[in-house]
Amino acid sequence: MTPAAQLGWRTGLISLVIFGCLLLVWHLATAPGQSVASAGAGAASAATSAAEDEYAKLMGKGSSSPVKTSGFPGLAQMGQTIRKELAHPFYDNGPNDKGIGIQLGYSLARVGLGFAIAAVVAIPLGFLLGMSPLMQRALNPFIQILKPISPLAWMPLALYTIKDSSISGIFVIFICSVWPMLMNTAFGVASVRRDWLNAAKTLEVKPLRKAFLVILPAAAPTILTGMRISMGIAWLVIVAAEMLVGGTGIGYYVWNEWNNLSLTSVIFAILLIGVTGMLLDLVFARLQKLVTYTE
Repeated sequence: MTPAAQLGWRTGLISLVIFGCLLLVWHLATAPGQSVASAGAGAASAATSAAEDEYAKLMGKGSSSPVKTSGFPGLAQMGQTIRKELAHPFYDNGPNDKGIGIQLGYSLARVGLGFAIAAVVAIPLGFLLGMSPLMQRALNPFIQILKPISPLAWMPLALYTIKDSSISGIFVIFICSVWPMLMNTAFGVASVRRDWLNAAKTLEVKPLRKAFLVILPAAAPTILTGMRISMGIAWLVIVAAEMLVGGTGIGYYVWNEWNNLSLTSVIFAILLIGVTGMLLDLVFARLQKLVTYTE
């Protein structure tokens, strides 16, 4: 077995042990007590549970829904919720009761569209700033003023002007994605070795051909780094944005399930957000590896 393979096995084993320890701590922390007091409170707890089952029915959920009764949910409740959500991820019973697959799809679509628009704007503009010190100095004050503004601060203006909550969410994703891509593209283009640019100039390569065949491959790793950072920020912001605008999306799902007192569904959505974010980051890490070169 090669050293790299051995390292991979050890890393995976340590990760599994840590994961098992976390589950054990969770189980011990949420295990029901066997004290006399807790037994005496059983009748009251049963009455509360019946009332909450009735509330769950009114909210369009079955009486067997794992509605939080008291304390933090245990692993059995989480397993029940995960099994139920993954069994029918694309059901649609109306505006406030959609499957987790549909909600996740809405969020991914908003992030993908806002991110794509940001790439169309940021990468050409970054090329311009990287190739022209004059334009970089002229636009730098505006960038430095706009860049620190929180994306969510734009939400009231977006809702007022666009008057559509879904498009406003896409606009917020665009705003938060554009700056890392713009700055990294400008830095990558400006950092291209002068030897390569001088060689292209000596060979009388036309500007457009030089941009695509010399500058773009040289700056691609830095550009992909900016795109990877932008995607991470966009996935962070979409949850908060959807909590504000409501309607659909994984952020709205979290807020809606909290209003339904379904803490297990909230935890399930949080785990799903984390796994999805990890997969998105892995995609960009793989793309970054493809364009990375050694001199």
